[in-house]
Amino acid sequence: MKTGLLLGGHESGQIFLNARYANRHGLIAGATGTGKTVTLQCLAEGFSDLGVPVFLADIKGDLSGLSQKGAPHAKIAERVTQIQIDNYQQSSYPVELWDLFGEQGTPVRATISEMGPQLLSRLLDLNETQESILTLVFEYADDEGLLLVDLSDLRSTLSFIAEHGGDIDAGLKVSKASVNAILRRLLMLEREGGEHFFGEPALQLDDFLQVARDGRGVINLLAADRLVQSPRLYSTFLLWLLSELFEQLPEVGDPEKPTMVFFFDEAHLLFKNANKVLLEKIEQVVRLIRSKGVGIYFITQSPSDVPDSVLGQLGNRVQHALRAYTPKDQKAVRVAAQTFRSNPNLDVESVISTLGVGEALVSVLEENGVPSIVQRTLMRPPSSRMGPITADERATLISRSPCQRRYAQAIDPHSAHEVLEERTKARLAAESEAAERAAQEKQKPRRSSNRQSIGEALIKSVARSVGSSLGRSIGKKLVRGLLGSLLK
Repeated sequence: MKTGLLLGGHESGQIFLNARYANRHGLIAGATGTGKTVTLQCLAEGFSDLGVPVFLADIKGDLSGLSQKGAPHAKIAERVTQIQIDNYQQSSYPVELWDLFGEQGTPVRATISEMGPQLLSRLLDLNETQESILTLVFEYADDEGLLLVDLSDLRSTLSFIAEHGGDIDAGLKVSKASVNAILRRLLMLEREGGEHFFGEPALQLDDFLQVARDGRGVINLLAADRLVQSPRLYSTFLLWLLSELFEQLPEVGDPEKPTMVFFFDEAHLLFKNANKVLLEKIEQVVRLIRSKGVGIYFITQSPSDVPDSVLGQLGNRVQHALRAYTPKDQKAVRVAAQTFRSNPNLDVESVISTLGVGEALVSVLEENGVPSIVQRTLMRPPSSRMGPITADERATLISRSPCQRRYAQAIDPHSAHEVLEERTKARLAAESEAAERAAQEKQKPRRSSNRQSIGEALIKSVARSVGSSLGRSIGKKLVRGLLGSLLK
């Protein structure tokens, strides 16, 4: 009997995702309205049941229903019977709500230093010259021990280097025009809500790796309905999170179950307008993070949205219906069909366009990591609520969260902005004092060159006195000599 995470069933039996190969990543694809969100919900439930923490972005708000018990429904009962699920029951799941803007969940923050120049350059859409300037800013901050926490720190450091970089170090001399261009980008990011993301207290990744008291993995739900309206901020944040997981988690090889599962919804936003260097970084993270026990599942409309270098690493596939109305759509269908291990009894290219809602073509990794042949599958129904939670239910979840108490209040530490402000004030004070001394020296009355000083007058007076005495003495001697000679 197969065990693991139940995905659904087909005419020959049930299909399970082997937890041992769940960190080999996966893909959930399909047109709008074909059931991707429900599949995502079921996978999150399954991993939680296995004790695996989950992170996913809630693009439409529907996934918040994971926190509430599902309600009985005739169609659900019918699907359970069709798939022959013996132990199905409605239940709620342990959910932690997060929000970059701090409105629909616990605030999520990172520091500018943690983001780094490369990801920040992508976020700001900088060219190579501007990115090199940003790299110099980070190097200068490291050398000077300056903390780059929020946007004001970055802005102050940029402005300081633009004004005084050449005086500090010839290598820091940068174009003010380029710096001004970066500052304008920072202003745009701030208007998009970026100021909410950068700051302290910064997120500790251990808070994403929690297990509930009953042994189920906590499902970390990021409210992304507003965030996704800023695609660059959304994709850069998720890429940063993946990079942090890669850097901080220890090597575990191939565990019996994943350390964490990460769902990347609207995955095409990650690869859109990404340069070669960034694509190589994404490919590297996807390839190597498997050994950290992290499984990444991309959710998008078509497999063609994902570069081949990344697509080739996604071993577990769930393909919902694709529509073939245009030549471009027909090409996407052919690409999707070619990504599966063929089934001699199934014409995949034809079936993709005829799948109903809640149906999918499924291929998972079996023993030794070999992909199973593709099967037309009825996906299982979720146990939690299908649909969003109410405002009161959300408020209750947030108020009970220990993370909310830890991260709710923002902190403004003594960082680069304050340090450079103090240095600037000290420099201006020193310049003002020097100018004042110079002005005072200038205002002192100058003596004429032919006017005697007190010392000069005293010396001359003494000289005259000595000369007079000497003269009188010599005169007396002369008189005595003359008189003496006359009187002899």
